[in-house]
Amino acid sequence: MATVRGCDLPDDLLYDVDNNIWYRDNGDGTLTLGMTAVASAMAGELVAFTPKKAGRTVKAGKSCATIESGKWVGPAKIAFDADVIEVNEDLSSNPKMANADPYGGGWLVKVKPAEPGAADGLTPGSAVEGPYEAKMAADEFAGCA
Repeated sequence: MATVRGCDLPDDLLYDVDNNIWYRDNGDGTLTLGMTAVASAMAGELVAFTPKKAGRTVKAGKSCATIESGKWVGPAKIAFDADVIEVNEDLSSNPKMANADPYGGGWLVKVKPAEPGAADGLTPGSAVEGPYEAKMAADEFAGCA
């Protein structure tokens, strides 16, 4: 597992570094996605999670959920066209789970990409350390507590 400035970035995931989103291949043509530890640390304690409903199509670069903390409200942007097939209802009732367990119980949505290989442009966990160090430096983010 890569650790950049105190933020864990598991090797078995794919990353959209620019948008601080991780993706897990579920092995059945679907992907689970969530906020990275970097995103949850930057946002602070989450207070609301509003996902797109299952069955909705989301275009690349558009929001699959809105995330709200005490200091930030913003979109969780998806990297490719996909259909939302499941939302994390537990996260809706307890948004702080994304802070406590960003790679487990704090997942956001599960999606089915519109095209096979849609996730091929994402950064694999084994290669994420350098891009995240550069992003954190550019964002002037000291790191996870």
